[in-house]
Amino acid sequence: MTLQTKLQVSRIDYCQYLLSSQLNYTLTYFADHSEKYSHDAINRLLSQDRMTPRLVWENVKDDVKQVDGGYLLFDDTVVDKRFSRQIEVVRRQYSGNAHGVIRGIGVVTCVYVNPLTEEFWLIDYRIFDPDRDGKSKLDHVHEMLTNGVYQKTLRFRGVLMDTWYATRQLMLYIERLQKVYYCPLKDNRLVDETNGAQPYQRVDTLPWHEHEQQHGKLIKIKDFPKGHRVKLFRLVLSTQRTDFVVTNDLAQDHTQAAQQVCGFRWKIEQFHRETKQLSGLEGCQCRLARIVRNHIACAMLVWVRLNHLAAQAQLTVYQLKHGLLDDYMRQQLKNPSISMALA
Repeated sequence: MTLQTKLQVSRIDYCQYLLSSQLNYTLTYFADHSEKYSHDAINRLLSQDRMTPRLVWENVKDDVKQVDGGYLLFDDTVVDKRFSRQIEVVRRQYSGNAHGVIRGIGVVTCVYVNPLTEEFWLIDYRIFDPDRDGKSKLDHVHEMLTNGVYQKTLRFRGVLMDTWYATRQLMLYIERLQKVYYCPLKDNRLVDETNGAQPYQRVDTLPWHEHEQQHGKLIKIKDFPKGHRVKLFRLVLSTQRTDFVVTNDLAQDHTQAAQQVCGFRWKIEQFHRETKQLSGLEGCQCRLARIVRNHIACAMLVWVRLNHLAAQAQLTVYQLKHGLLDDYMRQQLKNPSISMALA
């Protein structure tokens, strides 16, 4: 991992701790097991340093296998802090993982997917903290998308996102960038398939003929510009779940193909799960916002490193990380630190 800063060694040591630990241990645990750093030294590092999301791109840009048909994925996750009362960036917000409103830290992420190899990489992220920066999650997505197009000059065809981000402003902005989007609509979103002949109706009440079920239908979403039409597909994912997906890719003519594209969106869910389980993302209990931000930055860099090494070794990130525990277990079985005795 290349981190070109004046605090290079300290940053790498903290990332190495997160990379090596098997659980979401705290900063105190690191200090207790480090011969080099005291608790105060680690605290000073994380409170005085300023690690920004740009570090992620600096460390991943050489790994990303860009293709013209690539996709940018946007979504958010909540770092669970439901028992915290003093951490500065914690706020009450909805967590899909908890299926309810909890106290946590919102992190909006951007992932690049290569559909040919089905590999994916973290490109950017933002911490949702409107009390300090006044930005909504939509603002963060808009900012990361703009940065991806004009600063990072990423090669990609389209954007995949969740219902939360399927807004008029963002969808039209993606069109102005000459990119396509695929995103599900909420069931109560008002649409019109009659070209103004009938009133708008909920998307989940539209009739579907057999041909439309296979090839989709053209609709207008309420409050979009006059004459602005998009393609709507009805995706039956299970007996209990049906998604209504819209795209400005009017050439898309088959429901199965649209569903395949939407399937890439789950790569970002995989990323969120892996960062929480393998990088110590939820382990920091420090109160200061700067320390929390730096800890999250280190956790993101750890996942980038794990993903890089896993690709080289042709392993999953779980196999790579759990291999550390396997090595320890083999060592203990050969020469146990604690001996077992039975009466």
